[in-house]
Order: sequence, then C-alpha cells, then structure tokens
Amino acid sequence: MFFRKTPRYTVRYAETEADISAAQRLRYLAFVSARGRGTMLDDARDADAFDAACTHVLIEEAVGGRLVCCFRFLHLADGHEIGRSYSAQFYELSGLEDFDGPMVEMGRFCLHPEAHDPDILRLAWGAMTAYVDAHGVQMLFGCSSFLGADAEAHVEALALLKERYLGPRRWLPRVKAPRVFRFARRLRLRKPDKKQAMLRMPPLLRSYLAMGGWVSDHAVVDRDLDTLHVFTGLEIRAIPPARARLLRAVAG
Repeated sequence: MFFRKTPRYTVRYAETEADISAAQRLRYLAFVSARGRGTMLDDARDADAFDAACTHVLIEEAVGGRLVCCFRFLHLADGHEIGRSYSAQFYELSGLEDFDGPMVEMGRFCLHPEAHDPDILRLAWGAMTAYVDAHGVQMLFGCSSFLGADAEAHVEALALLKERYLGPRRWLPRVKAPRVFRFARRLRLRKPDKKQAMLRMPPLLRSYLAMGGWVSDHAVVDRDLDTLHVFTGLEIRAIPPARARLLRAVAG
C-alpha cells in the first residue's frame, strides 16, 4: 500500500517478509555497521520480538528502489496497553495508563548513512500524519536517541530539554533502566547554549519538539547500541494548526 509517491521517493507499508527483512538490514547498517560496531554481512539484521506486532513504513528511492528510511508503528488502543510497548522495557510508564485515547509508539527510525536529503524526514512525518489521521491516534511516543552513550557529549541539548521540554508531571516516566542519566536533576543549574543545543539535538527529536512534544526527566544509557535515549511524547492536539496543515499537505 502506498502512502505517497514523489518523483524521487516512494513511501509505503511493508507488505512481505522480504520488506521487513530489508528494513531490518537497513537498521543494522544504520545502528551497528555504519558506526564501526559490526560487519555488514548479507544476513546481518537488527530484529526483535516487536517487529511481528508492528506496521513498518519504508521510504525508497523511486529510481533503483534503494531503501533510504524505515520506521515502525505499534498501535495501542489506549494507555492501558502501554506495558506492551518497546519503551516500557526502559521506562516505568504507569503515569500514562490513564490516557484514554489511541496511542502509537513510533520506533526504530533510521536513515541510510548515505541519505542526506531533508525531504526524507519530511516524507516520514507525512506518513506518520496519514497513519494518525486514518486511525484516530491521539498520542505519538517513543525513544529518541542521541548517538554516543557518554552524557557529557550531549549536555547542552539535555540542559535545554530540562529547561523547556519536560513532560507533564502526571505522565512523566519514572526510572526503570539500570543505567540512567538524571539530567533534570544533574543539570538543574546549567543554562544551555540554545543554538548549540539545537544543533546537537537529534533531527527526529527536534521535529517532535517543534510540534509540541515533551521528554522524560532522565535519559537511558544504552551501552549495547552506544546511545543515550529519552522518552518522547506528543499529544496530537498539541501540534500547532499551521504545522498540522503542512503535515497533512505532505501526507497528500
């Protein structure tokens, strides 16, 4: 099924096992091989038990069909199902159990290391918008990752998150993972350099924040993937109307 075709890209759902395998190979390339943490063998994949329960989105080049972006959706009827999300492995999310509308966890977002076209991210958000509208989703959430598990490399961005983007207290995740960086506490007196902070912010997280998104008060340290990630939530009704119109235009 197609979300969108442009002269340069095709945006569609994965429909076959081969499609999902292609997404898993791109994830391995982006998360492991391209960062010098493993060899890109023909059968090397990043796969987990959540793949079977998710809807996978693929963005491919129109000429040649190279996969340049992929991500997945896990649909939850409401907050009572939050415990079966990927994020619930790392964050204590009982505060969200009372959320009374459909939710979608967006995860495993990655770009091909050689793909630098900003239109790819724009089309990805268009695909998310189409899914949200089609299914009446009221909240998007997931884990937003910083490359590199050393918190010191991300202090400007984390200080800005602490200052401006912490989530509502009633929904704020509590600590569950064994290794975390409690940036809201540790950086409470630090004034961020806002320009440097936004430059160092992961592009996907920057997009979430521009639409009214919020984050947890701590980051999980993932040594296996060499990342630091924060829980990220976005209520659909919080998206500014002008931004929502642009997203729907991209979604077609």
